[in-house]
Amino acid sequence: MTSSSSADQGFKITEAPNPSWTFGQRVDATPEGREWLEGEKEGWKIVDTATEDPRSLYALLISGIVPRPVAFVSTVSEDGVANLAPYSWFNQVCAFPPVISVSCTRGAEMTRVKDTARNAKETGQFTVNIISEPWVAQANVSSVNAPEDFSEWAISGLTQAPSVHVKPPRVKESAFSMECELLQAVDIADPASGDVTTTLLLGHVKKIHVRKDVLNERGAVDPAKLKPVARMGGTLYARVNEGYNIQRYNWKEHGAPIIELEKAMGKAKF
Repeated sequence: MTSSSSADQGFKITEAPNPSWTFGQRVDATPEGREWLEGEKEGWKIVDTATEDPRSLYALLISGIVPRPVAFVSTVSEDGVANLAPYSWFNQVCAFPPVISVSCTRGAEMTRVKDTARNAKETGQFTVNIISEPWVAQANVSSVNAPEDFSEWAISGLTQAPSVHVKPPRVKESAFSMECELLQAVDIADPASGDVTTTLLLGHVKKIHVRKDVLNERGAVDPAKLKPVARMGGTLYARVNEGYNIQRYNWKEHGAPIIELEKAMGKAKF
């Protein structure tokens, strides 16, 4: 089933995989499931993270943990230099209070502290702007490994818009931006060497700027209108233009058949 608004925007709702699934049904009960399990015949590769080459480990992780949302982070240094950079090690932590996380790694050489991490630590402020597909090229160029005193804003072609609560500007082209105060900065060290390799920023979202045209009738963001992008491995981005709904189960409604199934399988503890 496809809504008219979604169809107009190139986003469609499709049928979920295995829509007839029932409690306890095994993966090999469908042709698709059996085909998936056939891959086990190739065997498994076990990666020891303690001995794996850091570059290979990085490539494996960013290609296996997918898709990832992208945080487009705006900061300002203590000297007033505005910085703009995308981070795909990003997600929300909780809604009450609203907290998001951005992970700033130091790269394969582990030598240079990212401008974003340094600025956020020193000023306690940053903005996170969700990237939409029409301007993903402008956002991507800001990932260039420029010197510390260089501002990526000019080469990006994007527009600084004033924030309400924090000093760093938000990206005017972003239809969903968050003004954040630094709640905590966690320096993560390699257990073997003790060297700090990453800084995890936890940001308390103080203000949200959302364009009215990307909201649906319930006041939530419509993905068809936001056109968000996701990151995969390497330099690969993903287009978010299809989705499907899967039923959520609750014990009040579905507890009885679940108990019956457990009893039939001889695992009931009731």
